Amino acid sequence: MPVDDILLEAEEKMLKSEEAMVSEFAGVRTGKASPALVENLMIEAYEGSSMRLLELASISTPELRTIMIQPWDASTVQAIDKGIQAANLGLNPSVDGKIIRINLPDLTKERREELVKVVRKMAEDGRVAVRHVRREAIDTLKAEKKKSDITEDDLTGGEKEVQKL
Repeated sequence: MPVDDILLEAEEKMLKSEEAMVSEFAGVRTGKASPALVENLMIEAYEGSSMRLLELASISTPELRTIMIQPWDASTVQAIDKGIQAANLGLNPSVDGKIIRINLPDLTKERREELVKVVRKMAEDGRVAVRHVRREAIDTLKAEKKKSDITEDDLTGGEKEVQKL
């Protein structure tokens, strides 16, 4: 495998790791309402089949601290309510007919400190994932060198390029 292909593959994997981390950060509850907070929750709907909330309802934020969920099928309202409560996000949904409203309470000092720990762990997990991709790319370069598919200069240059990524 050519050095350029190895570098390209490593870069793609690093970008995917970064995107995953950014989407995880979006799900962290801050003081502002965001659909990302609940859209990926798994809901037990339709006789035991799990679906993401995003696939069951439209999610909007009509006000700064309010998330409004409008299920496309009224029979899923109770399942969505249970799923949100079971997610342990500290949210209390209120069912209003066919609409579910979630008012976000103010963050307490304890909850803020807990969120800081969670975000730090997410960031560290992201860094570990990128390090793993980097190590994997360097190992691939070394394996190619052992098979004599690349030269020593290509190996050294490739390792430097991987470190720059």
